[in-house]
Amino acid sequence: MKHKPAMQPLNKNMQNATNKVSASISPENNLNILSPLEINALLAKRGTALYETFRRCALAVLNCGNLEDDTKKVLDAYADFEINVIQQSRGVKLELLNAPPDAFVDGTIITGIKEHLFATLRDIVYVDSVLNQSSRINWNTQEGTTDSVFRLLRHANVLRAGEQPNLVVCWGGHSISRKEYDYTKEVGYQMGLRGLNIVTGCGPGAMKGPMKGATIAHAKQHLKEGRYLGLTEPSIVASEPPNPIVNELVILPDIEKRLEAFVRVGHGIVVFPGGAGTAEEILYLLGVLLHPKNIDIPFPLVFTAPASSGEYFKHIDRFIHDTLGEEAQSKYQIIIGDPQEVALTMKREITTVEDYRRKHKDAYHFNWLLEIPRDFQQPFEPSHENMSALELKADIHTFALAANLRRAFSGIVAGNVKESGLKAIEEYGPYQIKGDLAIMTCLDDLLRSFVQQGRMKLGTGAYTPCYQVIRH
Repeated sequence: MKHKPAMQPLNKNMQNATNKVSASISPENNLNILSPLEINALLAKRGTALYETFRRCALAVLNCGNLEDDTKKVLDAYADFEINVIQQSRGVKLELLNAPPDAFVDGTIITGIKEHLFATLRDIVYVDSVLNQSSRINWNTQEGTTDSVFRLLRHANVLRAGEQPNLVVCWGGHSISRKEYDYTKEVGYQMGLRGLNIVTGCGPGAMKGPMKGATIAHAKQHLKEGRYLGLTEPSIVASEPPNPIVNELVILPDIEKRLEAFVRVGHGIVVFPGGAGTAEEILYLLGVLLHPKNIDIPFPLVFTAPASSGEYFKHIDRFIHDTLGEEAQSKYQIIIGDPQEVALTMKREITTVEDYRRKHKDAYHFNWLLEIPRDFQQPFEPSHENMSALELKADIHTFALAANLRRAFSGIVAGNVKESGLKAIEEYGPYQIKGDLAIMTCLDDLLRSFVQQGRMKLGTGAYTPCYQVIRH
């Protein structure tokens, strides 16, 4: 039986003078998941902010493998890129105009990229047409937000009831040295040999390395269902397109939902060297774990780096000690230069997680028992006013200070790589971050170490700080 190809040229000369590609693509059977009402809702919003979000996320997915972290350059290079949703009786297909040529091989779109395109459509439409429109869901409450994160992950078939805990979240920088990247691969390899699967932010660097190592280990162990789950959000995906190894992609509505998804689905977290984004993730998790209701909940957390980068976590550890105290330090282990020990620690500690959840009748696939305060769920808009107003004082509760420090780093990430942040810095100048003298001194020291180590952006160009640290 002759099958109709999934991609059909719109014309005989698919590639124009600039090598861009135009094509129409249809999903595989398991991706025909949109109803006519959902499709019509998206079609009706062509030209709106929702449609532009979808267009930009789609362009990022098609730009897979490009290490350019300047969102403006990518958007300018493909300013004429368009994506049209075409309704069919049995689902939907996408019409691409002036798409990046590297997404195609001999005129056919790469299968993984095609799946990610439809995952992008799935998530953006589901949030807008279902979650935002449901009278039963209230994003403004703690329970409603968690329920929405659960529903989005369930809709993406990420949550698998009955599977034993084995998902390790890996955090770390997109701009790391070759030695650090090879180390992340070796850690991923050692974890993969022990049947552990990988969750990352789905970008390059420390997000790609563990997945790459795990694929080799899973192949050696003949594990055919290896999972390489990428969790991202619209404003970051344009500067960090999914790496080629991601085989499950979920786009959460914002950074806070993305962070909650990480800690709800992960059974343990390994952190590699990074920059402001990695510090943001660390502070988010420590803030959650320091909440009084979470003190006794096991959550394996390991900081690790090659021996040549051991100083990185000395800076992080000192910063945590001087701002959040010894209790925060007790929530993690630091393992330097020993990938096998990292994997053994994760495997052992995840057994503790399994025992705890079984005893307390919590699900293996979603950590319902973990208390995530409302302050950690509310989207933070890194405007100049909001950044300046952050309460960075020693006399507030430790988990609240962690939340505000997390927001400070979130703003720095926005000012470094996100289009909205870049525009704000260009128009109004650097963010001003204010607080107690001791805390600001610690923050300034840490940020200076990131700059000196080249951890603030991709590429080799000089870094211009998007912030000013002001001591009271």
